Amino acid sequence: MTYSMDAATAADPTTWGARNAHDPTVVRGDDGRWYMFSTDAAVGVDDIPAGVHVRTSPDLVTWTFIGTALDGVPAAALAHTGAEGLWAPEVVRWPTADGSPLWHMYYSASTFGSRTSVIGLATAASPAGPWADAGPVVTTTHQVDGHNAIDAAVVFDRAGRPWLTYGSFFGGIHILPLDARTGFAEDPDEVGTLIARRPASVDGAVEGAYIVYRPEEDRFVLFVSYDSLFDSYSVRVASSHQVTGPYLDARGRALTDVSDVAPDAVGTKILGGHRFPGGTAWTAPGHNSVFRDGDRLFLVHHVRHADDPTRHEAQIRRVHVTASGWPLVSPHPFAGDDAERLPAPASVSGDWDVVRFDPAERGVVASVRLPIVAAAHTDGQALTTPLIVGAGEGDVVLDAVVFGAFDPVAQRPVLAFAGLDAEGVVWTGSKAVTA
Repeated sequence: MTYSMDAATAADPTTWGARNAHDPTVVRGDDGRWYMFSTDAAVGVDDIPAGVHVRTSPDLVTWTFIGTALDGVPAAALAHTGAEGLWAPEVVRWPTADGSPLWHMYYSASTFGSRTSVIGLATAASPAGPWADAGPVVTTTHQVDGHNAIDAAVVFDRAGRPWLTYGSFFGGIHILPLDARTGFAEDPDEVGTLIARRPASVDGAVEGAYIVYRPEEDRFVLFVSYDSLFDSYSVRVASSHQVTGPYLDARGRALTDVSDVAPDAVGTKILGGHRFPGGTAWTAPGHNSVFRDGDRLFLVHHVRHADDPTRHEAQIRRVHVTASGWPLVSPHPFAGDDAERLPAPASVSGDWDVVRFDPAERGVVASVRLPIVAAAHTDGQALTTPLIVGAGEGDVVLDAVVFGAFDPVAQRPVLAFAGLDAEGVVWTGSKAVTA
């Protein structure tokens, strides 16, 4: 995919689709439609609509811009921050005593490089709005606080108690309890528990945290983005038996560990810059959120074109879980159930285009064609199985899951996989297409 819009088209949000969506989150409304909320950011557009951008979709594939959830920066957040726009909205269905519909939106207001920030709350009876601002939830000041009140996300613990995860660079990622009735912090002066941070040698570069509880393994999974949103983002995961941590990666390293461990070695990297044969080189995927559709799990994130990193868009990927319980993502964006279903069961064994997400690699990783051996067939239904990858210097055995995906270059369904090796490094890829 390439961008070829003229200035007039670029300025018209109705032509954007999923383009210009930054820091996305996706929810399903009571009307059956999917709603995507995102930062009010766009490239080369002078009169961008101010406020949280909203798109809808019937199928998670085709997106239509419908406007903004809030008309600019609410007064209290504007007075404290001087922000020109709103960042990183989190939208969640809020439980009510009488079962009436209520939605909470946690938005961020700040400026680049500053800890003078606000996470605010707005409410509505539907994701379609109208949204009413309820005021600040967490406030920080650059000269006073070591943490940063942006990038909010909400998770409910086993007892149904809501928690707010937040933070960006600076003091790392924190989590604090919310009042189940109001949605505001139980203690407005509480910073919360530190659950992830990175050392000063990499500018403390961690942000965009999102926690999902998986009853299947009875544990909480933390997704965070490392490094720069402009050119080197990657998505990392860790898990914990408690919502407040400690969150450990696949090798058992805590995401708060900044002692003698290499800063890129902590956190299991599940998505980074990559390119498959004949396809777009994608760079800096990150700032994801996670959502469910029945028993299926999806990850939505933004990503940039490596040949023009000013251009960004939202992509949605299926999340599949290995036999050992690690959530990994499809190498290709979701294209719809029918598009990802193979016409007949196919052998997993064969030649594959494979990407290895080296945790220290911050650029675009080109796929390599490698043979894979597995005694399995599938038509695209998710299948957990060990895979043996012929890597040239000895075979690598992966704790993997194989599933259907849609190859955007070949324009056809293919088998895909994602898996972990013994060192906790993620490999992913899709079966090579033959004529």
